[in-house]
Amino acid sequence: MEITLTTPALLFPAISLLLLAYTNRFLALASLIRSLKTRYASTQSQLVYGQIENLRIRLVLIRNMQAFGIASMFGCVFCMFILFAGYSTAGKYTFGLSLLLLMISLALALREILISVKALELELDDLEETTAK
Repeated sequence: MEITLTTPALLFPAISLLLLAYTNRFLALASLIRSLKTRYASTQSQLVYGQIENLRIRLVLIRNMQAFGIASMFGCVFCMFILFAGYSTAGKYTFGLSLLLLMISLALALREILISVKALELELDDLEETTAK
């Protein structure tokens, strides 16, 4: 397989948008944590506490998603440098590593989304219990 300087450069827009999406998820989560903390302080609700514990796990996942995404982008830049220096074999392996890091980041994103859905299901269950009473 022939790899040129433009091959890793193709990932820049995708990784940049992905990191922006991760940052937006982080900011939304931070806001939600602050509001739930206030709500828990006034109600001492176990549901709210469960949501906060869920958000703690999601925060760690988002941090790791961002870390692997940034590592992937760094790998792409490093790959371009290696290719520019004329080491095509090392460039291929570096680009492959960058792709692997990106896949790990995406897998963590999927896990975070699944946990997010679980949190929404808790809210819906609470609503159903409240309505049933």
